[in-house]
Amino acid sequence: MELSSELKKEMYWMMLLSRRLDERAWVLHRQGKIAFHISGIGHEAAQVGAAFALKRGHDWVTPYYRDLALMVSLGLTPEEFMLSLMGKAGEPSSGSRQMPSHFGLRRVNAVSHSAPVATQAVHAAGIGLAIKIKKEKKVVLTTIGEGSTSQGEWYEAVNWAAVHQLPVIFLVQNNQYAISVPPEMQMAVKSAADKACGLGLPGQMIDGTDVIAVYEIISELAEAARNGKGPALVEAKMYRITPHSSDDDDRTYRSREEVEENKKFDPLLLTKARLIDEGIYTEKDLEDLDKKAKQMVTDAVKTAEEAPYPAAEEAAYPVYAEEVPNA
Repeated sequence: MELSSELKKEMYWMMLLSRRLDERAWVLHRQGKIAFHISGIGHEAAQVGAAFALKRGHDWVTPYYRDLALMVSLGLTPEEFMLSLMGKAGEPSSGSRQMPSHFGLRRVNAVSHSAPVATQAVHAAGIGLAIKIKKEKKVVLTTIGEGSTSQGEWYEAVNWAAVHQLPVIFLVQNNQYAISVPPEMQMAVKSAADKACGLGLPGQMIDGTDVIAVYEIISELAEAARNGKGPALVEAKMYRITPHSSDDDDRTYRSREEVEENKKFDPLLLTKARLIDEGIYTEKDLEDLDKKAKQMVTDAVKTAEEAPYPAAEEAAYPVYAEEVPNA
């Protein structure tokens, strides 16, 4: 599959913008301006590649808490992300009722999730069943960390999708650490993709630092799912460069030397080098893009800081279902 230079540029931009947003969130936390951040640094290639492989705004997504780059690629704005970090009015996921990074965006069919991990996989299976019943040409992407594939909900969701041949892609983002333990302490098989054979659906492992490879494979699987070929399990491998969250001290379970060594596999740097090698961008082009991204982030922070908090009475609304445009 030959990708156009414009598509590669667009995917790199989404990776860059989400990285700068993520980095600024860490700064805001250290400044005491936000209470919590959970990072997706190192995950950008897998998330952006997967997002671009979908028909964005048409297909469905049930994300997990590291999916900042996925959500930005789907249409979450920098301002909306900063509103969520600060718990300000206008935050689109939950009206600032949930903690940050419990992503949801109604206008692009991204369904908000709850704090217990793996529940989003069950939601995806249910949406997939609805798509099949309605005979729609749509697919559901659901994402998760490798540690959460030990959860019962995840097995139930994958099994249900396999039994009923539902159009669901289960994307496992294996960043080498389920909070504080490596995969071998989380599962007896070598990879999450190996679990597919016991559940009756195809499974494969891909390089989660290669945005082009992820795009190509998810595109193929999405097309197959749209045409009634059923679900698939994909494991994208990368490295979690940051601690699990702003509340985690990762020095207690991994060395600084290990982290520094794995920074060589930073997907943003790998993609940047690839675009230069292919003559798509010059160093000057990329410097200008970086300045643009940083300014957008600065503007978003300013907007969020100046935004009001929600009124107290809004905490109780909406409790009941309301008319939704995508129902």
